[in-house]
Amino acid sequence: MFNDIGALELLTLGVLAVLVFGPDKLPKLIQDVTRTIRKIREFSDSAKEDIRSELGPQFKDFEFEDLNPKTFVRKQLMDGNDDLGLKEIRESFDLRKDLSDVTDAVNGRTPAAADTANSAANGSVGASAEGSAPSLTKTGDTAPDLLKKTPQQTQPERPPFDADAT
Repeated sequence: MFNDIGALELLTLGVLAVLVFGPDKLPKLIQDVTRTIRKIREFSDSAKEDIRSELGPQFKDFEFEDLNPKTFVRKQLMDGNDDLGLKEIRESFDLRKDLSDVTDAVNGRTPAAADTANSAANGSVGASAEGSAPSLTKTGDTAPDLLKKTPQQTQPERPPFDADAT
């Protein structure tokens, strides 16, 4: 709950508390707050124990944290290990290659020339020139060129606005 409070924020809260409540009342206030927090925790623990005892012995390993949907899914589907292969899927994404393909397409370079340029920049010559990457360049006249601007079509002239007509 308070994991994201830094030292500076804690110091600021302390100075504010001394200014607002004064050095005389502050120790009593801290005692009252800690006592209230302890009572709330005790009440919560006793309520959890009452619920567990009412559910019976078949729910003796029931954890209230499992009611959180994220925790429930992680526990039920993943069982603590990576059976679904999510790690391999994350590692299979090559964001740099995808971005270089997009920039090459925007700049109008061919993927083979860009791959040799990228591999030369990385220190390996011709490493991926024979790769099976799909071509992002225009190969035929069947598809419109999306990189070129199309001429604006003339729109029909609209009638003048008449404020009295509305």
